[in-house]
Amino acid sequence: MKLGMVGLPNSGKSTLFNALTGSRAAAGNYPFSTVDKNVGIVPVADARLPILQEIYAAKKLIQATIEFVDIAGLVRGSSGGGGLGNKFLSHIREMDGLVQVVRCFDDENVTHVDDSIDPARDIETIGLELIFADMETVTKRIDKVKKENKSGKGGREEIALLERLLAHLEDEKPVSDLDATADERKMLAHMGLLTNKPMIYVANVDEDGIDGNDYTAKMRDFLATIGAEDAMYIVAAKVEEELVDFDGEDQKKEFLAELGITHSGLDQVTAAGYRALSLMSFLTGGPREVRAWTIPMGTTAVAAAGKIHSDIERGFIRAEIVNYADLTEKGTYNACKDAGLVRLEGKEYIVKEGDIILFRFNV
Repeated sequence: MKLGMVGLPNSGKSTLFNALTGSRAAAGNYPFSTVDKNVGIVPVADARLPILQEIYAAKKLIQATIEFVDIAGLVRGSSGGGGLGNKFLSHIREMDGLVQVVRCFDDENVTHVDDSIDPARDIETIGLELIFADMETVTKRIDKVKKENKSGKGGREEIALLERLLAHLEDEKPVSDLDATADERKMLAHMGLLTNKPMIYVANVDEDGIDGNDYTAKMRDFLATIGAEDAMYIVAAKVEEELVDFDGEDQKKEFLAELGITHSGLDQVTAAGYRALSLMSFLTGGPREVRAWTIPMGTTAVAAAGKIHSDIERGFIRAEIVNYADLTEKGTYNACKDAGLVRLEGKEYIVKEGDIILFRFNV
């Protein structure tokens, strides 16, 4: 999972990136302190893995990971090349989803590119720049398809869809809101359209705003008008950045608990990313390692096997599956077998969250 972090300059985007990844990316009090993208790969916390490691007496524990990418700040006019627009757009197209960091704190020592704090305006600014960039992409695609099909016989279905999408974008509506069939969505998927990507909104507050403030209230009200209030999370990025220097998870949790923070920014954004991208985890275990594998919801057993190795997918025979709760209750895989709790499933079985799978294959 690749999540790109976007926001206006001085929104706290790079500070949040540091907090999430334990990095030391520049976070200066001036626009475009982030010029080249910063990349951090973070393991996904999964309380089940240490328990499985003990059950299987496994030598290694391997967590799933998230890649966070801190992208150059966006300003009004970025879609036309303003600020670092071209860098921004090229990097953001590579992302699976976006984390928009919105400034919700006062600090006279940290300037705002628009000279005032207004979360609704800032979200609209970024939203419009993404829409303008998509309009350009769609227009170019329409011209290309028309040139490739000068006879007028081919490409009619795609052109009709693209022209409908362009009118939709001209009404300042994102691609994700387009009324489209599943087949039409597949046609659009390869275009890397920015407003077709899931968006998570982070209200970046100071220590006094951990429980919310006037800015977060305004932000939530605005997101409600576009049906995105459930994608909003409040994080004190500067506070959590201090955790980079802490030793051990227990010390970090104790520090956050003292401030009344029950879920860290990393925990919130990770969970939000899985929900936004409709992802889940299945597990594998044995004496060598226990591991979590990230897959889209609705993945078949044979496709999940391919996540591990193409040879396993190619030579798939069956999947032997035990439920995590059953395994922890019985204590061993063999005990689950004796109790009839290990299921044999074929290629078309839809993998469920928490399935522990042993793939049988022959190549």
